[in-house]
Amino acid sequence: MTCNVGGIERPIRIVVGILLIGIGAFAGLPALGTGIALTLGAVALVTGAIGFCPLWTLFGINTCPTTPGVKR
Repeated sequence: MTCNVGGIERPIRIVVGILLIGIGAFAGLPALGTGIALTLGAVALVTGAIGFCPLWTLFGINTCPTTPGVKR
């Protein structure tokens, strides 16, 4: 897996993932809403943490910096 999620997008995905998991766990949503929030939160958190998103690969999007010396 090559990095295709980088820059400001990674911390945003991590924060959104944590927020969605919190909403799914504590907001008292119906079962379907809870499942959707938890699933989307987990996907956002994992893709932000590992720096790779399969959907971005399908669309040909790459926000990971390619400049040498830039932290990924």
